[in-house]
Amino acid sequence: MTDRPRISARIGGISESATLAVDAKAKALKAAGHPVIGFGAGEPDFPTPDYIVEAAVAACRDSRFHRYTPAGGLPELKEAIAAKTLRDSGYRVEPNQVLVTNGGKQAIYEAFATLLDPGDEVIVIAPYWTTYPESIRLAGGTPVYVVTDESTGYLATVEQLEAARTDRTKVLLFVSPSNPTGAVYSPEQVREIGRWALEHNLWVLTDEIYEHLVYGDARFSSMPVEVPELADRTVVVNGVAKTYAMTGWRVGWLIGPVDVVKAATNLQSHATSNVANVSQAAALAAVSGDLSAVEEMKQAFDRRRQTIVRMLNEIPGVVCPEPQGAFYAYPSVKEILGKEIRGQRPQTSSELASLILEHAKVAVVPGEAFGTPGYLRLSYALSDADLVEGVSRIAKLLSEAH
Repeated sequence: MTDRPRISARIGGISESATLAVDAKAKALKAAGHPVIGFGAGEPDFPTPDYIVEAAVAACRDSRFHRYTPAGGLPELKEAIAAKTLRDSGYRVEPNQVLVTNGGKQAIYEAFATLLDPGDEVIVIAPYWTTYPESIRLAGGTPVYVVTDESTGYLATVEQLEAARTDRTKVLLFVSPSNPTGAVYSPEQVREIGRWALEHNLWVLTDEIYEHLVYGDARFSSMPVEVPELADRTVVVNGVAKTYAMTGWRVGWLIGPVDVVKAATNLQSHATSNVANVSQAAALAAVSGDLSAVEEMKQAFDRRRQTIVRMLNEIPGVVCPEPQGAFYAYPSVKEILGKEIRGQRPQTSSELASLILEHAKVAVVPGEAFGTPGYLRLSYALSDADLVEGVSRIAKLLSEAH
């Protein structure tokens, strides 16, 4: 009798988060004394604003928060999220349409777990954030990729989406602003895609975590606002992580039709129960406050965005469209692959990223992690000085390519 595998096929098939793996490797090298500069992790380099921290300190002293609270979130936080959603995107929802989750990742998984049955397909626009396909597969669904590239600024067309649609397609995953590319769809493009989804009776999961981080002439727009008829088939995912520099607090949420939110809340009641009350109190202070903190961060990100794009495009063989949102640059390095650098000929962007870490002591994430080999993702959520130094090291190394 053969032994059964120790790890289930479902969990054994999950890939490690590439972005977190790169970040961990960079931090380990730095701890060992290497002068590593990390462009890997997608988190603001600013501290959480003081007034949010103070709200958490007060919550620690409130014995009400030392006990279980409703699995779906503190009622006052759900009300505040509904008010914030109306204020920031013009989308009017009720508190019973909100589920507070342990970060955006849990919201994404619970949304897919609630909507998908085995064999259901989800259209995913690539480059995609590493967690999306894993969440879809864990929920029993099948991701179907629509690949975009730098020639269109990483934006997908309705024609591409339609070519990927089958009679098994149930959900379109829509992300704007995008991680990893920084692409932002115009309100007109959001409307066109939303109407296409409505026409074909699809659900839409729209991830709006970077809603406030848009630059220049770009504008964020929410699909259920642009196409109100689609609201009953739309799940919105959001959170405090990026807007308020709260990645470690782990508070996200999903907004959707009442029946979907009730079902997802039932799932969460068995998976984790309520989100930590101290974190919920901090999130309440965040979403109830103004946006001055994010405005300061946004100005810094915009300055760094312009610097990193200029510097990357000055490197021979690197092509980097200007990101319109989030805090990532996603340059193509396809022209460099196969050339000799320090006695090596990297054939993939993964090999090139390893070479850059080894010889330039700079951590970047290869495009393989996002479904599009031949690219690198660099987060510009780091200090101006480190950004310039890091890209300068990359440029010096890649200038040796021949």
